[in-house]
Amino acid sequence: MCLIQGKKFNYLIKRFFDIFFSFLFLTLLLPFIFLIAILIKVDSKGPILFWSKRFGANKDLFYMPKFRSMKNETPVIDTQNLKNSSNYVTKFGKFLRNTSIDEIPQLFSVLKGDMSLVGPRPALYTQNNLIQLREKHDINVLKPGITGLAQINGRDNITLNEKVGYDREYLKNQNFCFDIRILFNTIYGLKWLKDISH
Repeated sequence: MCLIQGKKFNYLIKRFFDIFFSFLFLTLLLPFIFLIAILIKVDSKGPILFWSKRFGANKDLFYMPKFRSMKNETPVIDTQNLKNSSNYVTKFGKFLRNTSIDEIPQLFSVLKGDMSLVGPRPALYTQNNLIQLREKHDINVLKPGITGLAQINGRDNITLNEKVGYDREYLKNQNFCFDIRILFNTIYGLKWLKDISH
């Protein structure tokens, strides 16, 4: 049972945890980040990072970085609604997406304070249905995260209502220990780590 109680204390320890570990991971991964950047440039034309406009806490807009895994002409809509989305993914981008390595630059957003390590995934500004459904259940007050309860329970393979259902569960039960459990399950569920263990 988690002994860490109190919203203010949970907020402070969550923010400290976010700053400490995002800085630590970025420092440790710096050589790897440079290598990924070079491989992206060699693989296709375009910038190293893709910046997408997202909704943050209280629906404040911010720009979230990801390693670019798709071609420059890709429409700015969520992958689920993009027809023939595989045609837009670059060769190296497919590897980045399958391993979730494209998410690494979001650590900068965590360090800045736009995101947290754990929280609901930030909605694209075009995802009106998701934004409105989250607003109905007060989920938009939460700071978005790199990973969350929906990510460890199906990610893109669940319906919109199921996704918001997991967001509601996180809103209701959020605390530091719950975040640690989600992070552990996220790392454990990474496909490339499972491949290594087998």
